[in-house]
Amino acid sequence: MKQFLLILGVVFIATVIPVKSQSPYKVSIYTRAMEVRNMEDTSWLHQTWATISSQLEVDKIYLEIHRDQLFIEPEKMQLVIDFFKKQGIEVAGGITFTIDESNNFETFCYSQPEHLKMAQDIVERCASLFDEIILDDFFFTSCKCNVCIRKKGDLTWDAYRLKMMTDVAKNVILAPAKAINPHVKVVVKYPNWYAHFHELGFNLETEPALFDGLYTGTETRDAIHSNQHLQPYLGYQLFRYLEALKPGHNGGGWVDTYGSPTFDRYAEQIWLTLFAKAPEMTLFEYSAMASPIRRTMIAPWSNQETSFNYPGFETIKKSMASAAQHALNAISPVIPQLGNPVGLKSYRPFHADGEDFLESYLGMIGLPVAIVPEFPDNEPMVLLTEQAAEDSEILRKMDRQLQSGHDVVITSGLVRVLQKRGLDQIVDITYTDRKALVHDYLMRFRTVPGDKDILIPQLEYYTNDSWEIISAMGNGLGWPLLHRGSYGEGNLYVLTIPDNYRDLYDLPAEVLNLIRQTLTQSMSFQLQGTSQVALFLYDNQTMIVESFNDQPVDVKVITSEKPEQLIDLVTSKVLERTVIPEVRFWGRMLSPEQYAFQIHLPPHSFVALKVK
Repeated sequence: MKQFLLILGVVFIATVIPVKSQSPYKVSIYTRAMEVRNMEDTSWLHQTWATISSQLEVDKIYLEIHRDQLFIEPEKMQLVIDFFKKQGIEVAGGITFTIDESNNFETFCYSQPEHLKMAQDIVERCASLFDEIILDDFFFTSCKCNVCIRKKGDLTWDAYRLKMMTDVAKNVILAPAKAINPHVKVVVKYPNWYAHFHELGFNLETEPALFDGLYTGTETRDAIHSNQHLQPYLGYQLFRYLEALKPGHNGGGWVDTYGSPTFDRYAEQIWLTLFAKAPEMTLFEYSAMASPIRRTMIAPWSNQETSFNYPGFETIKKSMASAAQHALNAISPVIPQLGNPVGLKSYRPFHADGEDFLESYLGMIGLPVAIVPEFPDNEPMVLLTEQAAEDSEILRKMDRQLQSGHDVVITSGLVRVLQKRGLDQIVDITYTDRKALVHDYLMRFRTVPGDKDILIPQLEYYTNDSWEIISAMGNGLGWPLLHRGSYGEGNLYVLTIPDNYRDLYDLPAEVLNLIRQTLTQSMSFQLQGTSQVALFLYDNQTMIVESFNDQPVDVKVITSEKPEQLIDLVTSKVLERTVIPEVRFWGRMLSPEQYAFQIHLPPHSFVALKVK
């Protein structure tokens, strides 16, 4: 032990503390228990920290005390804490409540007294060492052992687990931690699969009020070649949703290096986290940051002028820490200039099922969708997907919104559920058991050809009770893709969702433009162009347009308000403005005169803009 302390002292002297730049966010690294254990080898600690700190400006480090039944003894942890504090690094504790991640992410069984005792012991040890503790991803349970089955009884799994995990949070985690250390701040980090939280016991209704803070897993990795198929927009969207659950207490976002096919895809996850205005960016995990970069992550489009800027990224003898820093450098001029995010509010009741993760697909077609936990009264437009049916009062709330002169857009999935509960009192539309294979689209008496067949549900309605805005056509017939019915002083719109959500990306640009124009008509700017391009809007007349396409794309942002100038926040270039004439039909204004700004986006790149 004395030898260990002596060597650590040498390390303190030898390690150069990087100069921190002023930034609106912190950069943190999470260290798993196995890496903390490795830090007992001071030469390994010195070497890895020298690698990381020479390539990445780090403000904070999380040191994990338990994962997979690996415990770090307090006296050994204290030595590591002392080391990083002497480097000028803020230190916090971490806990992962897993038994064996390699066994299908085996969690604790909170039905069993011995696991409850172990969990309490872990948190008490951690609280004795740290004034801040984060619970990584796994504060849930997937256990269905015989004990769980017996205790669950006639309850559903979600009802049993939601109550149990709330009790565990109160009595096993928070009360014991604060008994040991009254000043400790306990933060629960939520993973990226929010639509399924309730089934495994993550309780978004009770936990935000109990815990001192929340944290967001914003990693989305590869949307295609992974089991989750999470869309890139989810990282931004999820941070904003959790921020709405406990405003001012969503501590940051968290990404890892795993599963990203290119450096751009890794960088995008960092960018989206900070575009969402996260106050801290945590990079998982320490050994990955110290590992050599994978040259296989260099994208085929690396010779183009992308936002990641491959020519400026030196890969020889560098670690993944350098890739993270390079990604952060790309947005460092942008983040301080952004206001508060705004968007089309989508109401998600607690513990809701239906059209899982659909909001992120809508974000990927240029709709700036913001998930909120309460019905947003008096918004100009409210988006309701099938999950809104969890609220037994949803029809009454829709009625109130429409009669007050505001609009509502619902998805075909919500039509399917609400048609049995009285939707016909607002608009008489039916989700049938038939499907249609559609290819082309009829809008404003003009047919727009599509590129592929898309399977959609067939909706039926009464002529003149409501009307199609966009008809999806197949073999000479058409069905609603975007539909409208008037009610009270407002309009109820219906958006038909393809059976495969990604087919939304294959809708023609003209079809997407009309969907965007209709759903975001009250917003200052709208996107025009192809899919897999996202629009991020802020309340200080700034915006970001980001493409997730593998090819260059040209898009436009349009507005009905004549801006003096639209300026690139990084280059100060003034974008050229063109006029889009007003559109009338039978003497009625369909679209006012608008102003368009052309934007060229290389693959996986963004542009940040400001109205002047």
